[in-house]
Amino acid sequence: MGLTKTDQFTPQQNELASLAKALGHPARIAILEVLLKHNSCICGDIVNELPLAQPTVSQHLKELKTAGLIKGNIEGNAICYCIDAENWKKNLELLSAFFGKLEIKNTCC
Repeated sequence: MGLTKTDQFTPQQNELASLAKALGHPARIAILEVLLKHNSCICGDIVNELPLAQPTVSQHLKELKTAGLIKGNIEGNAICYCIDAENWKKNLELLSAFFGKLEIKNTCC
């Protein structure tokens, strides 16, 4: 089996790219804002707050969960979602480290 292109980058670069991909859709940002606003686990209410069909919201929730930004717990016949606080903090540090690398010394452009 050959190398994938992601194997040629550092773990931090791959992690940052995965985070950027997860945040790269406005529907996912809206879902995160809903979860942050409620600051608790939410089941079906997410669909009611967005102008999207339930299957579309489910797909975006899956992407956010895969990226580790949210977590889901099964409660009865529903899955309730909330922010994954531990991973949220880790991602905040990752983004802060990335954006903190710029040292403005001159204006070249």
